Amino acid sequence: MEAHILTLTFQECSTRYGLEPAVLHEFLQAGLLRAAPTPETVFVDEPDELPRLIRLHHELGLAPEALDVILAMRQRLVRLQATLAYETARARQLEDFLLGGGEVLNVES
Repeated sequence: MEAHILTLTFQECSTRYGLEPAVLHEFLQAGLLRAAPTPETVFVDEPDELPRLIRLHHELGLAPEALDVILAMRQRLVRLQATLAYETARARQLEDFLLGGGEVLNVES
């Protein structure tokens, strides 16, 4: 999977997402965002996560620490879903093999 890293200024975050600089500083301190080398600029490692983070902040008014927990739980859930899909496919493949429907392929995840 290819990584897409964005670099946004505080002004862009304010304009696009309605985030004030004080909130961005809180997100930086909580580790939800990474500071870029340029002042008043942040790296966004996962662009899809930023709108989710902002929505949780605006709609629920949660503290950055709570947002960090929620996002970590979501990432874990996504990994578990991928593992489940892989194991389900392997089980189907084994069933097909045992019923004489084909060979078992060793696919690395």
